[in-house]
Amino acid sequence: MKKFYLITNEGKDPVGAFTKKITAFIEKHGGEAVCVKNERQALAEKGTAGVDCALVLGGDGTLLRAAGNMMDSDIPLLGINLGTLGYLAEVESACAEEAVERLLKDEFVREERMMLSGRVMTGEEEERYALNDIVISRCGSLQILHVRIYVNGRFLNDYCADGVIVATPTGSTGYNLSAGGPIVEPSARLLLLTPICPHTLNTRSIVFSPGDEITVEIPEGKDGHEQMVEASFDGSNMVTLKTGDRMLIRRSDKTTGIVRLNTESFLTVLHKKMSDA
Repeated sequence: MKKFYLITNEGKDPVGAFTKKITAFIEKHGGEAVCVKNERQALAEKGTAGVDCALVLGGDGTLLRAAGNMMDSDIPLLGINLGTLGYLAEVESACAEEAVERLLKDEFVREERMMLSGRVMTGEEEERYALNDIVISRCGSLQILHVRIYVNGRFLNDYCADGVIVATPTGSTGYNLSAGGPIVEPSARLLLLTPICPHTLNTRSIVFSPGDEITVEIPEGKDGHEQMVEASFDGSNMVTLKTGDRMLIRRSDKTTGIVRLNTESFLTVLHKKMSDA
């Protein structure tokens, strides 16, 4: 690798000191660094010719945003964590220069992480994508949300909860984990369905095969009231749904390239992250 996009979370590197440090290190060792404030604009103006990797300086949220903006570019991402606890951002800031040196020597592995696609079936909404998860949650009122789930066209269950999460293995350590869902090795291929704060005692996460299609229907709420809910893709890119709407969620044909430098097993890394939490 020789040419890098540097994507910086300006809130975590407000004066750009860390970005300048990494830029200088890359150039000193014969590489080229292009600082990017807007990924989509940069791709449109500068293209992807010769760009080997995007270094994402921030945290998991910054990396998820970059993944969404660059998913059609075929440029792999490496997260350098400037936040507190990151599962996606593999490299801690203190080890950033060592990581870049290994990239310049082509000492890395590229992983292709599965993504989700979601599309509102009752409207003209475009298909949207997520690396971590698609979350259906209530908006506005604190009333319990009622959702109806179908898998491959067959009715599965009605949930009364604060919402539901459909996550990828990569997203299993995100909101899914906070909601009590299972942790999954990120290179696996499957879909996770996890209710958020379900109002029953026997509701658990369900694991589906990567070929399954999950339909989330918004039925009438309590006493026949219309429900208004939000669907978020990786925590942003919101879509509003109402009673009668359906969203079809399935594995996307698109993937996100993630650069891995760590030769430790996922379980070892997970143990360290959980010990530091």
